[in-house]
Order: sequence, then structure tokens, then C-alpha cells
Amino acid sequence: MPSEYYTREFYEERRAGATSSAAAIVPLVLKILPAKSVVDVGCGEGDWLAAFEKFGVGDIWGVDGPHVDAGHLKIPARKFQAADLTKPFRMDRTFDLAVSLEVAEHLPATSAAIFVESLVRLAPAILFSAAIPFQGGIHHVNEQWADTWAGLFREQNYLAVDFVRKRVWRNESVDWWYAQNTMLFAHPRLLESNAALRTEFEQTNADQLSLVHPRKYLEVAGRPPAPAPSWGVKGASRLLMASVSDAVRRRISSMLGKETTESKNGNAANTKG
Repeated sequence: MPSEYYTREFYEERRAGATSSAAAIVPLVLKILPAKSVVDVGCGEGDWLAAFEKFGVGDIWGVDGPHVDAGHLKIPARKFQAADLTKPFRMDRTFDLAVSLEVAEHLPATSAAIFVESLVRLAPAILFSAAIPFQGGIHHVNEQWADTWAGLFREQNYLAVDFVRKRVWRNESVDWWYAQNTMLFAHPRLLESNAALRTEFEQTNADQLSLVHPRKYLEVAGRPPAPAPSWGVKGASRLLMASVSDAVRRRISSMLGKETTESKNGNAANTKG
């Protein structure tokens, strides 16, 4: 990862969004997967690790390129390991959970499979997100649909568990790219031993992993988000009844029109006879 792209300003611009997003997502993850140790691969200055620590994970570790200034880390410098993420990397231990969020798109396509292999060696569960095609961003050299990444994880016998996105999809405190892309990949043995995770896996639609968030769609379309409806219960009920009544009227009109047409056709046939 070229150091000229990942400057102090790069991390500062993303800090507020990363912090608020982590505050919403981390407790959701720990509720289903109560990890005691977490490694963040592509951790930057450690904003997500700081959130895991805040929510009670005492054993944390960060991995990223040598461009990261240890003086700006949000975790102890002794808990950081520099590595070239475009190449296979190893650690002398494993963790309960590995995290890699919005990192893989910064690595060349030739490194994609290698990167996934390196991640699965670290933990039985990977919290992962990566930019989709045309998402845009600094030095995005390999934007892929979630299905592509799911395929690479599946080659390593890790399965998609899509439980994060549905819980934060409409949370305005979560940056849309995390809401759009974040899911868990887990080894079958973990699914067997964790009933909550297994339930979420069973509810995951493997054919509907590639999504585009409305906030991104509207950004591309150049339109502001539509205001959320402000109906109360009575207003919503009136709207529902009006919609039902309108649908019934259209159905009756359609049936009457059909009967009229059939009647005309019958009369015409009798005339010819």
C-alpha cells in the first residue's frame, strides 16, 4: 500500500465516521461473538481496535503497512505489527476474531486471494468489508462485489454470515460504506459451536450479498435523500386504508371493463350468427 496515499490527513478525515460506525457495530458483533482477542488487519491508526477495547476486549493487535506513524496510534505501539499486506503474512498466534474493513480494495487484484488466505490463518471468524465497483475512494485498485469476496472465503471453507448490515442499514451514525459492505465470514466449526451465529447463518441469503446502499445510490444520482415519512399511527392507518380502497376500486373497474368487453364480443358474435 503506497505510503503517499495514506497520510495523516487520510486517517484524520475518516476518524469521526470510523469512530461512530465502530460504536454501533462493535457491540452487535460482540453480542453474537463474544471475542476476547481481536486483530485488525489494515488497522490504520487503530480506531476500530480502540472501540473493541472500549467494549471490553483486552487482547487487541493491529497490523498495517510501515507507513502508519506509531506516534498516532490509538493502541499501544507494542500492539502494532508492520506488514506488506500485498504479500502473504503470518503471526505467531491466533485470535478469536480478525477484522479487515475497507482495506482489500486498496490491494491489487493479484493479492486478493493471498490476502484472504492470510486473514483466515488468524481467526475462525473474519469481520470484513471491501468497496464495491464504482464505490470510489483514494487508491481503490480492486473494487469487487461482495459475491467475489464470499467466493474467495468459501475457497478457504469460510461461510458468509450477513447479520451486521440489516441491523445498521438505516443507522445514520454508521458510514454508508460500512452499512453496505460489512459482514462476517466464519469457519463451520465456529457455526457448530455458536448457536446465535448459526441462526444468523441460516438466515443469510447467499444469493443476495451484493448490495448498494441508498445513500450511495443517491450520491451517484446527484439527488438529496428524501425526507423520512413523519406519519403517526393514525396517519399511517389512513394511508393504508386509502391505498386498499384505491386498489379495490381499480380491481372492480378492471373486472367491469373485462365484463363489458366480453359482453360486446358476445353480442357481436350473435349478430354475425
